[in-house]
Amino acid sequence: MLRRNEPPRVIKLKSPREINLMRDAGRLVAQALDRVTQLAVPGATTAELDAAVAEIFREQGATPLFLGVPSTVKGKPPFPAVICASVNQQVVHGIPNRKPLKEGDVLSIDTGCRLNGWCGDAAVTLGIGTVSPEASKLLEVTQQTLDLAIRAMGRARYWSEVASLMEKFVKSQGMYVVEKFVGHGIGQTMHEEPQVPNFVSKELRKKDIRLEPGVVLAVEPMVALGTKDVKTLDDGWTVETKDRRASAHFEHTIAMTPDGPRVLTYLND
Repeated sequence: MLRRNEPPRVIKLKSPREINLMRDAGRLVAQALDRVTQLAVPGATTAELDAAVAEIFREQGATPLFLGVPSTVKGKPPFPAVICASVNQQVVHGIPNRKPLKEGDVLSIDTGCRLNGWCGDAAVTLGIGTVSPEASKLLEVTQQTLDLAIRAMGRARYWSEVASLMEKFVKSQGMYVVEKFVGHGIGQTMHEEPQVPNFVSKELRKKDIRLEPGVVLAVEPMVALGTKDVKTLDDGWTVETKDRRASAHFEHTIAMTPDGPRVLTYLND
């Protein structure tokens, strides 16, 4: 039953044709992240990575999803870049800049585009040069959390089953799921219903997500070493962990099909 004055939640199911169009956008996002992976070395700047992704999208006639998004913080400017570049303790929404990356940094890159009317969205976290064993383990656990979710989507009926597995795995590794931010539905716009938490929330228990063919989700675990608590910096965008220990972020756009989950932001089929 809906709470009073609450609009109904509408999850837009996609047809096989529409999922194929989303795959085109997703492949382009994957190509952009692949290029970033090649360029992200000590001495490079996140501004240079942003320019490289902007060029890839421009060459293919795609529209960046992040550029110009309004801030949710009153009085702060729209997001000024094509990628989010979050370094070390920064969780998400880091603004690219001209500060050189250092050996041992942990860099999360999130980006998305709209191509022929349909969206793709993905993220990857990279170690810059040689990183500490602790940071290496963080990246491994966060990547494994996303991989676990993709596999579980092939056998689960509802998202809460997947979210529970993700949360339990992260906790078993002595790390923390960042709960302030969640995944989302995606289609002709970047953010559609439903919200897709990486943990089992009260809201999810009330309104679970049925994993039926046509559902397309951007699944994006964010994992932190020391705390799930975060804060937004004065720029109105950059979010970092309150204890300033490192975090990681991986994301794929995933479509449910009659044959199971199809990852639309893999580089290759």
